[in-house]
Amino acid sequence: MTERLPYVPGFADRGNRESPKRVGKALREAVPRRAHAAFTEVPNRPDAPTAVEESNRGRIEELVPIRVGRMIASPFAFLRGSAGLMAHDLAYGTPTTGPAAQLCGDAHAANFGIYGDARGGLTIDLNDFDETVRGPWEWDLKRLAASLVLAGREAGVGEDVCRRAAYDAAGAYRHTLRLLARMSAADAWNAVADEELVSHADAHELLGTLERVSAKARRNTSARFAAKSTRETEDGGRVFVAAPPVLRRIGDAEAAAVVSSLEEYLRTLPEDRLPLLARYAVHDVAFRVVGTGSVGTRSYVVLLLDHRGKPLVLQVKEARPSVLRPYTARVGLAEPEPEHEGRRVVLGQQRMQVVSDTLLGWTTVEGRPYQVRQFRNRKGSVDPAALVAEEIDDYGRMTGALLARAHSHSADPNVLAAYCGKSDELDAAVAAFAVAYADRTEKDHADLVAAVRAGRLPAETGV
Repeated sequence: MTERLPYVPGFADRGNRESPKRVGKALREAVPRRAHAAFTEVPNRPDAPTAVEESNRGRIEELVPIRVGRMIASPFAFLRGSAGLMAHDLAYGTPTTGPAAQLCGDAHAANFGIYGDARGGLTIDLNDFDETVRGPWEWDLKRLAASLVLAGREAGVGEDVCRRAAYDAAGAYRHTLRLLARMSAADAWNAVADEELVSHADAHELLGTLERVSAKARRNTSARFAAKSTRETEDGGRVFVAAPPVLRRIGDAEAAAVVSSLEEYLRTLPEDRLPLLARYAVHDVAFRVVGTGSVGTRSYVVLLLDHRGKPLVLQVKEARPSVLRPYTARVGLAEPEPEHEGRRVVLGQQRMQVVSDTLLGWTTVEGRPYQVRQFRNRKGSVDPAALVAEEIDDYGRMTGALLARAHSHSADPNVLAAYCGKSDELDAAVAAFAVAYADRTEKDHADLVAAVRAGRLPAETGV
């Protein structure tokens, strides 16, 4: 009877019986797992100051010194702001296995964190998707591994511990894929729940830190931000109080453009969210500097108050094109130009997270694309550069497991698990790459510091 049923696009083709396990193992012939240890610097590689200058194009000029100042703080900070340079290095100087996944695009160790779900609970996952794009799965893994080495060096935990953290992150990635491959598709989709994560990743030494971060995250809300950053007006409303250069007032025309864009934003939300936002009124808009790599992009906070004067703050953040996109095209994974960069960010985030912000959407302000999300949605993060030796290894395993779960939503975990295999060959290769790339990043950081001292780039530190 089933032979007479038509094929439905969007579902698996029952006539295609090629084994995902066979496909994954066959990939080892083209790109052996040990090949991922390689990092070759190509002759046309841009130097660090040039790469930073190029990435500063289109940013607000007076904020560029803050961005550069944050990047020269340490090699780990430099890596956080140089996703485009690393994408160049991965595309030109490392092998590409073939299968594509939805990438975070900036999966360094500080881009994992805790945030609130719709019911007031906390979850932990990747939490930055400005550079998200479909691309080679190993690029995210290698960026994570290299960042762990740099964070460990900054923490002073010793070179063996740094390498081990990278090795165990790759191992946890591989083990998690194997776990997911043994499950049904439905069970695998929501597997490795947060309450099981510490045990799955054997990250028990990290428990105390996670508990402290979670306690802080529960207090990190719109209400608390509004209480510290706004004042009451004569009519009973509230407005933002300037705290330059991080938070500043803006002109009426600029504020009106942001507020007007919220009409488009509402059209990007599921209809069941609209009655909630209809209970809030817009009271004020301010400009707020964010991040390390994001500094200099346009970002606003919008203050909403309900009938009792309780606040909800939205962030309206400029969505620039992903810095990875030119390099994914270089390795044969080009995609059509996104119809809206904010939409790209939101859909990428939703494809990778198990639970996403219920108010994610996008809009356009004066011709520029933006993403919209809740601001201070009980967010908390672990500073990987402040972890002790016992914790950074656990943190590597935990983030490696989370990354595998995120990739498995868009790439077949059966194919990736078969490629990664049972042995630690991939783990050792990724760790070797991570150490080599961390060395390269330290040189890049030194070159940027030298350029700042020579007056080539302006830098404002301590902001």
